[in-house]
Amino acid sequence: MSALALSVLLSFVSAVAYAGGAIVQEQVAVASPGAQQFAPLRRPGWWAAVALNGLGGLLHVVALAYGPLSLVQPLGALTIVFALPMAALFVGRKAGATAWRGAVMATVGLAGLLSLVGASDAQSLNTAQRVAAALGTAGAVVALMAAARAVHRHPAVRSILLATASGVAFGMSSVFTKTVAVDWTGGVSAADLPSLAVIGVLATAGMLLSQASYRGAGLAAPLATLTVVNPVAAAAVGITMFGETFRYGTTGTALALSCGVVAAGGLILLTTERLAHENQQTRAVEASVPEPAPEAVPAGAGAQPSPDPAERLLAALELPEDVRAPASVPAPEGTPDDAGPTLVPLVSYAPFYGGPYVPVAVVDRHRTRVTS
Repeated sequence: MSALALSVLLSFVSAVAYAGGAIVQEQVAVASPGAQQFAPLRRPGWWAAVALNGLGGLLHVVALAYGPLSLVQPLGALTIVFALPMAALFVGRKAGATAWRGAVMATVGLAGLLSLVGASDAQSLNTAQRVAAALGTAGAVVALMAAARAVHRHPAVRSILLATASGVAFGMSSVFTKTVAVDWTGGVSAADLPSLAVIGVLATAGMLLSQASYRGAGLAAPLATLTVVNPVAAAAVGITMFGETFRYGTTGTALALSCGVVAAGGLILLTTERLAHENQQTRAVEASVPEPAPEAVPAGAGAQPSPDPAERLLAALELPEDVRAPASVPAPEGTPDDAGPTLVPLVSYAPFYGGPYVPVAVVDRHRTRVTS
């Protein structure tokens, strides 16, 4: 087997290992509680995912040793394409047509972009550049994590932000790895220990962030984001700090930008597909929740209390405005003889044993007549 064929084979196996690790991570994220979203250390499946990712990275490095970068690096984008059928086969998670279109667009765009990045002479970064790269990476990762925390009610958006942070961490760890590799060509020195520490921190952060990105967002969207952002971040640093350029001059730069637009369109398709899936799940949950039944009213709770019999009698009693009637009653002394009859109230409104009192006029038989 030729060296070129061996590098292609190793690239394919590396992509399969990365895809398997992503599937296991997504399954662990679904089964883990919220407190273990970053590092479910007590779950054997997570350690299996770590081993698969480590195997994929090792095979990728070996493939680079046997084949050109322009061939091996684009083949790493096949991770997305391998992950979707593997997920359907092993865990029964089938991807829709929109997810497939997004995955293919992201893969083609990334492969085209990486194939257009030209090689340059091996060079390292000085101390100031390394400090700036480390601080810039830390700031970007912290900012993306803060943004993901701010949108925690939207799992798809949160997942994309965490996957982007993971891709940035992995991509910058590759940059520092290349820097240390170039330094080691002239011999190993203690000056590379800070760079090795940065590589360990970034690789660990990338692994933990990628694990958190799979929680509640499925497989395709976070995996595609991570797969695209990782090499793009490394290529951006290579162009700005290592003097790398795009092939074919201005034409190659325009083609690279077009490939970047295609890859970004694929990521947008994957994100919108996941958002639509979340909306469907929300509507289904709302439709399945029964409406609360009306509360039973106790017997007699809404009935008005029966009024008092005396109140009912007074309410039914109709009286004219003038409730006085003429009656012959003893006139007080000093009253003229031609005075009219005295008006006496017919009904007294004073209560008497709970009912109205009607007085009866009494004629005085012993009335004293006044004579002149």
